[in-house]
Amino acid sequence: MRVDVFFDSNVVLYLFGSDSDKAVRAEQLLTDGGVVSVQVLNEVANVALRKMRKPWAQAREMLNGIRANCRVVPVTIETHERGLAIAERYQLQVYDGMIVSAAQLAGCAVLYSEDMHGLVIDGLTLRNPYAA
Repeated sequence: MRVDVFFDSNVVLYLFGSDSDKAVRAEQLLTDGGVVSVQVLNEVANVALRKMRKPWAQAREMLNGIRANCRVVPVTIETHERGLAIAERYQLQVYDGMIVSAAQLAGCAVLYSEDMHGLVIDGLTLRNPYAA
């Protein structure tokens, strides 16, 4: 399992979406594994249930698949404090700051996200896997 990359929920969700090109790219990236946080799992669950209108059993199945392929890291007080500082310093949304913080604390070198492309934050490179 590859642990040097972290996945934001917006990348993971393409596995289950209708955009086949983005789904294929997400699958290519996630095949080797990586890291997600509990926040990512929560966001995936919320979108699956509310936007995609998946039944609970199917949402749980989606989450089980992610957990089987990725290491899951907790959201701790340290994640929270660091995330707030990052969000303030880089003028990010609070939840984006938390994702960056979780990726850093997990020891990742790359964060795949559609948001924040091109930033390098304290050694963590943020990449949009769908950018041309």
